[in-house]
Amino acid sequence: MKKRVLYIEDDRDIGRWVKEDLERRGYEVDWQLSGEEAAERAKRADLVVLDVMLPGLDGFTVGQRIKKEVPNVPILMLSARTSVDDKLQGLRFADDYLTKPFHPDELAARLDVLQRRYGREPGRTIRLEHLAVTPDRQTVVDGRTGEEILLTPKQLQILLYFLRNPNLILTKEQIYEAVWGDPYIEGDKSVMVHIRYLREKIERDPGNPTIIETIRGIGYRVKQ
Repeated sequence: MKKRVLYIEDDRDIGRWVKEDLERRGYEVDWQLSGEEAAERAKRADLVVLDVMLPGLDGFTVGQRIKKEVPNVPILMLSARTSVDDKLQGLRFADDYLTKPFHPDELAARLDVLQRRYGREPGRTIRLEHLAVTPDRQTVVDGRTGEEILLTPKQLQILLYFLRNPNLILTKEQIYEAVWGDPYIEGDKSVMVHIRYLREKIERDPGNPTIIETIRGIGYRVKQ
């Protein structure tokens, strides 16, 4: 089955070139000139390639809306902007950032990496101790009983975010901005509370968690 890419780029020359190249590589490309319908169209996509400079809503706003609606679809930002501040702003919600001009082989390689990281191959299952997590189906099963563990949408998004970033220490700010899609406000305890309840559902001993580790003074980590 072809992987579906939602591609948002208002420059017709660049857009045509990228669309044709990705289609030659076997992708199905939905090319849009603006981000007005992006969040809805992203629900039917496996990957999103999003330019920063767009008419109307800018790429940062569009990307944040997409991430809120479909948090499990990876986003690759494209921009001619090279400043660190612009990249950091994009990476608050996006999964990768590629500056223009770029070689088509690099774009294709980065999409391939995002595809593997997000585990969107149908049926792929990730093992975490006694858990079997299938990101494509958004299911978590307790291997000891064979029963599905029912998570709230936010709990599931947090767990999948850890799985997209294996072995990395993630701060509460990173988790909040990736899952909630809004800037983190100092003192907000939403991440801590949701992780506590998530641990109660997935850990053998929530008081001594081994799946979601606390890295004191920094954040959390899930090893794979």
